[in-house]
Order: sequence, then C-alpha cells, then structure tokens
Amino acid sequence: MRFQVNRDVFSEAVSFVVKLLPQRNPQPILAGVLIEAGDTGLTLSAFDYEASARTTIEATVDEPGTILVHGRLLSDIASRLPNAPIEISVEEDGGIAVRCGSARFTLAAMPVEEYPSIPEVSGTSGLVPAEDFSTAIAQVGFAASRDDVTPVLTGVQLEVSENTLSLVATDRYRVSLRDVPWDGEAAEQTALVPARTLQEVGKTFGHAGTIQISFSGAGDREIIAFTAGNKTVTSLLIKGNFPPVRRLFPEQTDHHAVVSTADLTEAVRRVALVLDRSAPLRFTFDTSAVTMDASGGDQARASESVDAHLNGGEVTLGLNPQYLLEALGAVKSEFVRVTFTSSDNANKLSPVLITSQTSVEKAGLDSFKYLLQPNLLLR
Repeated sequence: MRFQVNRDVFSEAVSFVVKLLPQRNPQPILAGVLIEAGDTGLTLSAFDYEASARTTIEATVDEPGTILVHGRLLSDIASRLPNAPIEISVEEDGGIAVRCGSARFTLAAMPVEEYPSIPEVSGTSGLVPAEDFSTAIAQVGFAASRDDVTPVLTGVQLEVSENTLSLVATDRYRVSLRDVPWDGEAAEQTALVPARTLQEVGKTFGHAGTIQISFSGAGDREIIAFTAGNKTVTSLLIKGNFPPVRRLFPEQTDHHAVVSTADLTEAVRRVALVLDRSAPLRFTFDTSAVTMDASGGDQARASESVDAHLNGGEVTLGLNPQYLLEALGAVKSEFVRVTFTSSDNANKLSPVLITSQTSVEKAGLDSFKYLLQPNLLLR
C-alpha cells in the first residue's frame, strides 16, 4: 500500500478517530486505527466495541490496501510533522513507513485480520441542527452521573417525539432537560447514550450545519450513529430503564426570583471559597436581593448580596454551590430564573427549577430546564 495525503487533513482525521478511544485499553488491538486506501481516498476508523469513529478523506492512492497502526502514536506524529505532504507506505519487511519532508518514521504494523468489524447503522433516522444539538449536549451532559455503580445514570436519554428530540440527564441530585427540533421519522424512539461519547459528538460536530442521527439494532447490540459531513460516530447504548424524571418538573411556576446570571455566578464563586467540601451554601431570597452566607473551617465566614426580583414570599434554602454554578454556566441568557417548587410532603425539601430569562420580565427562548435538590441546612 502507498498513498500521499495533505498533512493537515490527515492529522485532523487521525485525531478525530482516536479521540473516543480509552487511554488504556485491555486489548492492544483496539488501540489501532484502521486505514483503508482505495479509489475514493482514505477511510480511517477506530473501534473499541462500545464506540466507533470513522471518516473519509481525499488522498492520492498509488497502491490500494489496508493497514492497522497504533492510533495515538500516529496522531502524535502526524500533528508534529512539517508542513508538507505525507507519504505512507508498507515496506518489504511489513513495517509502515511515514515520510514528510525530511522526517522519516517507521511504525509497527498491527494484524488487520484480528481487528473487529466496524458497526454499520441503518434504521430510524432524522436530522437535528448541529449548533442547537451541541448546545443542548453541553447544557445536559454535565448532570449525568460519573459513578459507574449505576450505569443508567451515566448516560443521556435521547427521546424522539414527533418533531422534537429531548435530551435528559440526572445523577439523582439534579435533572437537566433540553429540547431541539427533530426533522425525520416521527415514530417515538429512545436511546440511552453514554454521556462521554455524546459530549465528544457535541464538541466535534457543533459547526457541521446538521447532524443525522440513526437508531439501529436490537437486544444487546442497540446502536446509535451520529453523522455529519464525512464523519460518523457510533455508540453502543446503555441497557436499562432510565428513571421517569420528567414528572418531577413542576407545572406551576409563580413563586420565583430573577437574578443576573453573571452577578450570581461571581458571587457564588467568591462566597463558596470558605465552604468545606460538599457543604451547602445558604441562600436567602427577599424582595430585592439574594444573600449568600457561608461558614467553614478555621472560623472563616463570607457573605454577599446580589440584586434579585422576587415574586412571592421570602425563601431560605441550601444549595450545592458547584451544582448551581454548572447550571448557571449552562444558562445562555443575561438573567436566570430560580423557581421555588412545592411538594405534597411537608417533610421533604422541594427542588428549585432553574431556567433562562432574557430580561427581568421575559422568559428565555430555549427549553433548558434544570432541577436541583436543596440540601438540609443545620440551623
């Protein structure tokens, strides 16, 4: 096999396909990138049985063929080669020669015949706006659990209903939800996608215009695919039943406060500096301000107030400052609305609902919703 390819195009392609591979893989063969050279150019693929990435790029192919080479090493080399065309060929002893300008590398070939087949996805599909989908992933993905003890909570639930695709995630202490337009088959469909994979899709495809999402498979091999331009990412779905968290969102939202997103963010960051790890931050909402109070070890204390517009009675509650900051970072508006929900159980704290607000009087234009469970304050 022998081909010549643009250095920047090749480097970007290799970087894309290795991005989803785990840093340490128990099976060395899965650390490889499969490169197929043919009449249509180069196809580069990587697969670890759970996620795959594939892209096709233009190249001048003198001798078609297929090679398997260590992906991260090839990515590191390609990103540091001089600005000149790259030539890759298989030498007589089976080694893989990489030439670029005056730089020369020889890499070991991995056995192609031992590499698993890249999954193909064909089934229910539709299109979503790439920018909206990428933003939605950023607004929802962080709320997924990082604890593998409960796998279903480490994923983001995708739900297709008519012309809407919903993204939902929870770690039991909070729930994040966002809707984006769906243009495709209207059949109801759900898929529980690993949050890490979905977040990489959001970063990679955010400026692609549109993204095609396809659902395929059944039983233990249910798969979802995301395609934009010449790139495709597939992921094995997480098995299990996602908790019915939609019912937790309140219908009545009269009791609320509106605060400047930036002012609240900066104040929470400052006051939380004195808190012990995992301790809640005390918030008191009154008619004209929200006051934050914190006390930590070594008798450290902090307090700060920010202007707020309150509709309803005064409220005092404790919130995890990091969880609140992540929600404020997801709000893409000048103001944020904090709604105080009610519960039939007088002994149980009711969650707060955080949504975007374009002005003091006007609600945000997006569908972002974030429920956060308050912490018990020791009085």
